[in-house]
Parts: sequence; structure tokens; C-alpha cells
Amino acid sequence: QVQLVESGGGLVQAGGSLRLSCAASGRTISSDTMAWFRQAPGKEREIVAAIHWRGGWRGGNAYYVDSVKGRFTITRDNAKNTVYLQKNTLKPEDTAVYYCAADVGGRWPVRTTPVEYDYWGQGTQVTVSS
Repeated sequence: QVQLVESGGGLVQAGGSLRLSCAASGRTISSDTMAWFRQAPGKEREIVAAIHWRGGWRGGNAYYVDSVKGRFTITRDNAKNTVYLQKNTLKPEDTAVYYCAADVGGRWPVRTTPVEYDYWGQGTQVTVSS
């Protein structure tokens, strides 16, 4: 079992930045593929970014949905059992609840549907005002 706790959400103006953190406990996530999803009101949960367990190696093995490429960066610190999502140049359409998720199989290429992830955090609200 692993518990995931997100933090760092809040209210920010368009063009601003936020850094989300996902702290894991219960066991190490160093072999898991980790992802950030988001869900806006009335919409389905969608993947935003994901990082392979070797994602810290030469910065590779990261995935981004097209709408956030060049603005968001996912990183992981396996020593701290934590995954981060740096969000820059935020837009009102980025408003959503952001969830951290773990694929314990450590699979790559990334799985993009929520059902393929094993553990979830409770979510953190991000609101971007125009």
C-alpha cells in the first residue's frame, strides 16, 4: 500500500506559477511510473504529465499532454519519495483538481487512462483567474 498526498494548489492569476508536490508514504515509489491527472468540473479526468521511474536520469522518460507542453515540468526525487509538477504560464483553462497517481508496474510508454493507475491522492484544487 502507498499513500499519496498532494499539496501546493491554490488561487493564482493567469500567467502565474505554482508548484505541486505529491508525497508518498507506506513504501517507496522509486520503481513506479508517477503521473499527474486533472479534472475540471463537468469534464473527465485527464492525464497531464507522467514520469518513468528512471525519469530523473538525464531528465528523460517524461510525458506531457499537448496543452501543457512547454509550460509544465514533472520531476521526481526518489530519495524524498516525492513527485513534483512545476506549472508556469498558467491559463484559466488549467483550473481543475489535480491528482497524483502511481502505476506500480512502472510501465512505459506511459498509460494515459485513470483506470490503469493503482493509487491516487485526494487531489488539490488549482484555480487560475483571468
